[in-house]
Order: sequence, then structure tokens, then C-alpha cells
Amino acid sequence: MTTTHTPRPSIPAPFVQRFSSTLLGARLARLLVVHELDSWGFGRGSALVGRVEIVVGELAANAVTHGKVPGRDFEVRAELRVTEGVLRVDVADARGERRPPRRPAPRAPLAEGGHGLVLVDACADRWEVVDRGPVGKTVRAEFAVDGVL
Repeated sequence: MTTTHTPRPSIPAPFVQRFSSTLLGARLARLLVVHELDSWGFGRGSALVGRVEIVVGELAANAVTHGKVPGRDFEVRAELRVTEGVLRVDVADARGERRPPRRPAPRAPLAEGGHGLVLVDACADRWEVVDRGPVGKTVRAEFAVDGVL
């Protein structure tokens, strides 16, 4: 008796990269995550990739602006968690004592700065701040991908 086997699409390996704690490093993080998602089969112009791009850009900029420790990089990790139906993006820095508020307060429309976490809250399906050992913190954002795979 012969059985047919439908191969499951392969799950891509997580993307993990450290970047210099500079504005150029933050921009490069955003661009490389978008490139990686494109290589995973998510369309570069899709709504999901657009939301992830905004969140990575904001979190990387925050890591550079608020989480910078001289001589220390920040790290970005993107991982497809098929069993949970999510795409998880972590941005980690070395400043564990400087944690963002869980629910950001909206700022006046013309105020300079302070809108990044409002964007993260609007774009990610879920986000949180977790400890990073031995030092630092990780801001984790998750995006539902049910039905995409």
C-alpha cells in the first residue's frame, strides 16, 4: 500500500543579528528584517510586513536612543512560531533599568517624539517587555499569521 505524503512547507530558521547602537544600525535592522520576511515568502508590500517594519523601526530606534550602553550593541530576532500562529520579533538592549511603559499615553499630535510606542501598540497584535539575562531587556512584539502558512 502506498501512502501519499504532502510535504509541509519548511519553517525558516530564526533571523538573529546584532547591530551597532547607532541610527544607521537601527535603519539597517529595519531593512534586514523586511528583507528576511520577504525571503520567508511574506510579500514585501503586504500589510503584515508593513506593520512589522514600523514596529522594528520604532523598537530599534528606542534601543539606540534609550537603551544604548557605550560599547554594547542591540540585537534583533525574528522568528516564525508556527504552532502558536505568530511571527515574534524581539529587540534587545543592555539597559534593563530603562523600561518603556506598558500602555503608552498618546501625545499631542504636534509634539516631537513620544509616538513610537503608540505605533507599536497599534501595529503589533501583542507586545511586552521581558528581562534579558544577564543584563538588559527585550521588547517583544507578536503578529498573528494564522492562515498565511
